[in-house]
Order: sequence, then C-alpha cells, then structure tokens
Amino acid sequence: MNQNAVKEELLARPLKLADLAGYQDHSVVSREIIRKSTGTVTAFAFDAGEGLSEHTAPFDALVYCLEGVGEVMIAGIWHPVTAGEMIIMPADKPHALKAVARFKMLLVLIK
Repeated sequence: MNQNAVKEELLARPLKLADLAGYQDHSVVSREIIRKSTGTVTAFAFDAGEGLSEHTAPFDALVYCLEGVGEVMIAGIWHPVTAGEMIIMPADKPHALKAVARFKMLLVLIK
C-alpha cells in the first residue's frame, strides 16, 4: 500500500470493523485499513494467548476493542479491555498487548 492509500474495496461502503481481520490459530492477524502521512488505522485479531511484545512509539495510539477480552500494558500497568471499550497509549510510554480470550481491536495511530 502506498504512503497515502486506502484499499479500493474498503471505500465508500458500510463495513463491519470486526470482519476486517479474521482469527487464525496461534496467530496475530493485522489488516491496514488506512495509511496516510498523518497516521494509520489497522484492524487486529489475536488468538487467545497471543499478543504484541513491549515496545514504544513516538505517537499517541488509540486502541478500540471490537470483541473479546484483551489486556493493554502501559508503563508497566496492565489494563483489561472488553468490547466497546477504548484506551489511549501515550507516546513514548512502553506498552504491550495480549489476548486473554480471542480479541479483536482497531488501532488508530495519529502522528
């Protein structure tokens, strides 16, 4: 996908966010929805027990839980998230994610 792209099949039609990334056993699946110079929007599906290891990012990021149960660690503190909840991961703070049960989320990164 180029720097300022939205996939054609996603444009100008209603979509169910939870359907944009499907579960795969023992995996984390991601699907980039929008990539712009100002940020990205990505859908994720985590199988139970899977996650993203601790890292930092230079920008704030919003995680919106679409379904399931996940945990988001920010600066050493774990926060549970369930469907319909969101959490903001502040720039430059170490964070990680893991699925307590199968878990889908939308990640919005604004530069």
